[in-house]
Formats: sequence, structure tokens, C-alpha cells
Amino acid sequence: MKVLLVGGGGREHAIADALRRSPQVDTLYCAPGNAGIARIAECVPIGTMDFKALTDFAKEKEIDLTVCSMDDPLCAGIVDAFEAEGLRIFGTPANAAIIEGSKAFSKDLMKKYGIPTAAYEVFEDPEKALAYLESAAMPIVLKASGLALGKGVLICNTLEEAKEGVKELMTDRKFGDAGSRIVIEEFMTGREVSVLAFADGKHYKLMSSSQDHKRAGDGDTGLNTGGMGTFSPSPFYTDEIDAYCRENIYQRTMDAMAKEGRPFRGVLYFGLMLTADGPKVLEYNTRFGDPETQVVLPRMRSDIIDVMQACIDGTLDQIDLEFEDNAAVCVVIASGGYPGSYEKGKVITGLDAFEGREGYYCFHAGTAFDKDGNTVTSGGRVLGVTALGKTLKEARANAYNAAGWIRFEGQYMRHDIGKAIDSAQ
Repeated sequence: MKVLLVGGGGREHAIADALRRSPQVDTLYCAPGNAGIARIAECVPIGTMDFKALTDFAKEKEIDLTVCSMDDPLCAGIVDAFEAEGLRIFGTPANAAIIEGSKAFSKDLMKKYGIPTAAYEVFEDPEKALAYLESAAMPIVLKASGLALGKGVLICNTLEEAKEGVKELMTDRKFGDAGSRIVIEEFMTGREVSVLAFADGKHYKLMSSSQDHKRAGDGDTGLNTGGMGTFSPSPFYTDEIDAYCRENIYQRTMDAMAKEGRPFRGVLYFGLMLTADGPKVLEYNTRFGDPETQVVLPRMRSDIIDVMQACIDGTLDQIDLEFEDNAAVCVVIASGGYPGSYEKGKVITGLDAFEGREGYYCFHAGTAFDKDGNTVTSGGRVLGVTALGKTLKEARANAYNAAGWIRFEGQYMRHDIGKAIDSAQ
């Protein structure tokens, strides 16, 4: 079959790799792709928000299945646009993608249906938000309600920081219109766990758990990023926690969306906080996580095409979703200065070291080709070096060893990805 993948980041490279492993896929296109994806797919220069060009391409090439796991196109209605043209696509329709597109919607949904989450208030007026903060307990969390590339969350330890955060989000509009409404919620403490699920509107199937590392620096210091590394599975996600979440979070969320007339199809991402009072939802996403996908999909034993087709057809309950009994760790190698300003066009060496090495992956997030055909940096997060192992500690050692093969000017990475597993094993 012919498959079109929409996107060009590290998540898409991991998805492309999983699609390539399916014996059903004969031809794989990616729009727009990147230098790494170009090794396993034919990249086409079409923007992810150009739905007309994408649907025209799908019809011209007689694409059997399109796959999209990016927040902006999903929330803007790429699934609806493809289905209106009679084209088959894996992803979430816009009316359900609002669960990520509006944090205010998702928080109200959780309150209405008794899904455990942090206490919160929603504000559209910055003056009212500032007045609320005067009597709020610190630390506190400010969230842009709209899409902000995973960066619109501010953890404020003092009242002064919180007031500056309101100004940053609502007045200065650091994240554009995403900050026209903000959610102010209580600060929760505990272990963070990410759990992704395939969904077909009624049924869901969980993927393996994982844990992301958002802060730019070692010891969880520095600014929030799109993710500096991750590991899977999480040793803190126990059978007891899984049973609780299945009853009180996962199925309840699926049922709530159906009752709201927004049945959820695609990938539903549950960001969880394992608090002293039990697991609570930090956030929902309507897509594969990034970089969680880079450690989850390499461990998936099932054919991803079968799973995606079942999500579209509403037959997910008939699929056995299986994962290998192993572990994976991903270390992100970023451009110096990220998530602030950084230079592009730095030549990357060491990529060939991954060729033919089973259990090692180098997923490209921000790469391109220069005029001489060299692979160069083109983004803040450049590469996601992932390695498998029998245990998390073995996978971590393998990942950091492999990260040492990569060289480009100004590169940096965290050196403590997966440090938390030392207290669990």
C-alpha cells in the first residue's frame, strides 16, 4: 500500500520507521519530512497546513492511507479535510482534537465528568487573573489555553513570577493567540508519566508508559523545552496505578468525549502526575508525544498499519496490541541556545555509525541538507538518539554511548535522562 505521512520532526521519523517495518507498506511519502526521513521515505515539499495541496497529492498518487500526528493540522481539521475528499486518514477530527487545542475545554471536561485533575480557574481578562493570584497558594501553574508547541506552561514559585507570567502569556502574547485565555491551576507534586493510547471512538488500547524530561538542563533546571529525552517503560507506573487509571481516567475520558458528541479517534496522550492522592491528569494531547514516540514505537511488536486501520474502522477491540519485554531510552541532542535563539546550518557527523546496528536509532528532529548534500542542523532539537536494552539501565547506557557518536558545532544534551530509574531498580 501507499502511505503519506504528514510532518517533519523526530516523532514523524519514529512513525516513519514503524510504518517501514510493516510488510503492508510498499511506498512511503512524507510531507515535508527531513534529512533523516529522506533515507526511508520520499519527501515532498508540501507544508503541513496546506490541506488542499496535501489532498491533491494524495489523490494524484492514489494514497491508501495518510497519517498525521501533529497538533496544528489536527486541530485545524486536516482529518475532516481528507475525509471530505473521500480519503482515508489516521488522526483526530477537529471536534475531538479540541481536547488538546483548548486547555480550558479539557479542564472543564474533567471537572464535568469527575476525571481527577488539579484544581483550576480559567481567565480571559489579565486583570482578573492578577487579582486571583493575590490570594492563591504558591507555587502555581499558568497554562496558555491554546496550542503553544508544548512550551506554554509556566511553573511559578512566587507571586512576582506568577504576575510576570500572566503578562508574558496574556499581555505580551509570547505564544500568540494561545495566551488569549489562560488556565491557572494548583501545583501538583509527584512522578510524571506519559501514557499514549490508540482510540477508535469507543475503544482504546494503551501503549507502553514513558517519562519525558522537559527542562533544558541537568537536574530539571532551565527553561521548558519540547522534551530533552525520555525512557520507556516507567517503573513507577505500577499495575495498581494502571488499574486505577483505566477505571477513573482512560475509559472515563473516552466516554466523556462520546457523550459530548466528540468521539475520539487517533492517539490520545495522557500526561499524568502520580500524586500522594492518586494519579491525576496534567494534560491531554491528541497525538503521539514527542519524544515519547521515539521510545514507545521501537518497542511495539504489532503492525502499526493494522492498529491504525482498526482505529479508523472502529474495530480496535479486535486488535491485540503487543510490545516487546524490553526498555528504551532517548537522549535529545540540541542546538546550543535552545529553547532560546540558536544557529542553524551546522554540519552533523557520526550519523553513519547507526547503520546496521540493531537496537540503535537516530531520529532526526531538526535536520536538512545543505547545497553540498551534507546533513545540517535546522532546528532547536536536532536528533533523538534512542537505544534499546533488556533493562532501563542497559538502554540508558547504550543511548548515551550512541549519543557520543554524534558531532556538530554547539551541540548540547542533558546527561541525566532516566536518572529517576536508579531509585526504582
